[in-house]
Amino acid sequence: MPNFHNGAVEIAYLDEGEGDPILLVHGFASTKNVNWVYPTWVSELRKNGRRVIALDNRGHGDSAKLYDPEAYHIGTMAGDVSALMDHLNIERADIMGYSLGSRMTAWLARSQPQRLRSAIFGGIGIGLIEGGGPGENVAQALEAPSLDDVTDPVGRTFRAFADQTRSDHRALAACLRGSRRLMTKEETAGISVPVLIAVGTSDEIAGSAAALGKIIRGSKVLDIPNRDHMRAVGDKVYKTGVLDFLSQRK
Repeated sequence: MPNFHNGAVEIAYLDEGEGDPILLVHGFASTKNVNWVYPTWVSELRKNGRRVIALDNRGHGDSAKLYDPEAYHIGTMAGDVSALMDHLNIERADIMGYSLGSRMTAWLARSQPQRLRSAIFGGIGIGLIEGGGPGENVAQALEAPSLDDVTDPVGRTFRAFADQTRSDHRALAACLRGSRRLMTKEETAGISVPVLIAVGTSDEIAGSAAALGKIIRGSKVLDIPNRDHMRAVGDKVYKTGVLDFLSQRK
């Protein structure tokens, strides 16, 4: 698996297919494989004539594990994405994130709009601004001796997922504590690239997609029926909606 360094931090990635590039940014406690390869996103996008690039976020997968929360500022994590684009000599790309990956994508859309042809925010709605997502309860669940020691239901969900993905629990706890900066309503309203917001209708973590859509002018909202935060990722409605959105980009 290829990798590169952004400063001292080693980042693993995949780069497959040919055509217009799309960069995929996975969610918290996930990996490029769990979020994008296994649910067939990479193969579907390649079938549709796209060059597909996906990274393991710092602290995740095959990338470097760091234990200082300051190393996971959302802007720093987003910087790994633009550094990967620089490494691959990609000036501009569509970028799709999921959950934490969408927070990173939103940061790039606001701070480096010239690098994005479009942005797809999967698994994040108004939670981008008003909170949502895992909190300190999840960090404590990750640091617990075992899943059996976790009583908080949300904490149990994320701890079980982290166990399933064989993640470094300490690195994830540091990531969670360091990356939770929210965007302001004014910052979010300043996003000017084309945006698709895709959230499961049973997702209690992301917050309302429609509410976020009202703030980002010209954005499109895709409801993924009867899917929660964990089960929306590989949904056919999500994939069809994204492919349709991408087909409209110039």
